[in-house]
Amino acid sequence: MTRDDAPRRGVVVTGLGATTPVGGDAPTTWAALLAGRSGVRPLTEEWAEQLPVRFAARVAVEPTEVLDRVEARRMDRTQQFATVAAREAWADAGSPTVDPLRLAVSVGTGIGGALTLLNSWDIVRESGPRKVSPYSITMLMPNGPAAVIGLELGARAGVHTPVSACASGAEAVTQGVELIRSGAADVVVVGGTEACIHPMPLAAFAAMMALSKRNDEPQRASRPYDKGRDGFVFAEGAAVLVLEAAEHAAARGARVYASVTGVGITSDGHHLAQPDPTGAGVTRAITAALADAGVRPDQLDHINAHATSTPAGDVAEAVGLHAALGDVAARIPVSAVKSMTGHLLGASGALETIATVLALRDHVAPPTINLDDRDDAVDLDVVTTVPRPLPSGPLVALNNSFGFGGHNVCLVLQGAS
Repeated sequence: MTRDDAPRRGVVVTGLGATTPVGGDAPTTWAALLAGRSGVRPLTEEWAEQLPVRFAARVAVEPTEVLDRVEARRMDRTQQFATVAAREAWADAGSPTVDPLRLAVSVGTGIGGALTLLNSWDIVRESGPRKVSPYSITMLMPNGPAAVIGLELGARAGVHTPVSACASGAEAVTQGVELIRSGAADVVVVGGTEACIHPMPLAAFAAMMALSKRNDEPQRASRPYDKGRDGFVFAEGAAVLVLEAAEHAAARGARVYASVTGVGITSDGHHLAQPDPTGAGVTRAITAALADAGVRPDQLDHINAHATSTPAGDVAEAVGLHAALGDVAARIPVSAVKSMTGHLLGASGALETIATVLALRDHVAPPTINLDDRDDAVDLDVVTTVPRPLPSGPLVALNNSFGFGGHNVCLVLQGAS
C-alpha cells in the first residue's frame, strides 16, 4: 500500500487546559459558561480613567498564583497563560509517553508579547537602555509561548506559531490536525494565548470603533446578535488542547473527548479589518470543513459561532452560515460564548474549540447571554438564557473562528459518545 492509498489517520482530543476570564482551569471555565456567568469587569487602574473604554475581561486567576515566582518573571504574560493552560492539558491527557521526535507544538497568538514590548520601551525612556531585561526579546517574540511549551515538553517534531489575528488559536488546531494526518507527529499540543490589556491597545481598538463603549454596564457589553451591540469586549487568557493520533491514543488507553474530523481555511480578500458582508469566505470555509469531515449540513447538532458582538461581523457570519448550510442553518442550536468571556483574540479559537468539545461530551449547548432583542438579519436558533440539552449519541458540531485580515477557520468535531 502506498502512502497516498493509506487510510487517513484519525485525530482525537485527549487533554484540555485553560485560564480565562471566567475560570482558572478548563472545568471551572466550562461550569461558568453553563451558568451564564460574565467575566467582564471595570478596569480600576488609574491609566484607564481617560480611556473611552474602561472595562475588559481579565483572567479569573492570576498566573503568578500558579507559577513559580522565578519562572514567571522570565515570561511575558502570554507565556504565563500558555504555560498554565498547557500544563493542565498535558496532565489532563495523562502526561502521555511519546517519542520527542513525534511530539509537536502549535500555539498561536494575535499580538504576541506586546506587554513586554510596551513596558520595555517605558523602561528605556524613563531609566535608560541598560535597565532593559536581558529576557525582553524571548518574552516579546510571538513564538515565545509555543517555544516555552515545546521546551518544557521536549517537543522535537516542530514548534509553530500561527499568527492570524482572532483566528490564530483555531488555525493552531488545524495545524495540529494536519501534522498528525501527514504522519509528521503522533501528539501535538495546540492552542492560543493573548495578554494585551493595556492603555495603548485599548485606545487603538476603541479608535477603530471595534470595542463596545458600554462603560455603565460592562457585564452586558458583549451581546452577540443583539440589536444594541456596539463592539466586542477586550479579554485575555489561554486555551490548550492535546491532539493525538487515534491509534496512538488507543494504544495507551487514553480517554478521548472528541475527534477533529474536518478543517476548512479560507481568506476573504476583502478588507484588513472589515468582514466581507456577503460571507463568501465564511461559506467556503464551512463548506470545506464539512467536506473534509464527510458531514452533511443536516448532520450538524450544534454550532459554536465566532460572534464577537460587532455590528458587521455577526451578520456576515450568519449570512455565511445560511449560504453554506441552507435551510437547516435556522434550526441548529447556536452558542456565542464571547458574550461571557469577552474576545480573547488569538486565544479565542482554541478556547471555543474546548467549549465545543465539552458541549459534545455533555450533550448541552451553553447559553448566549445579553441577547434581549435579536437582530432581524440574524436568522439563527441562538441558545439564550439557559443551556439547552442536545440529542443523545455521538454528536457533530461546527466551530467558527475569523480574524482581521480576512482569515476564516472552521472546524468540525464529533463527540466520543
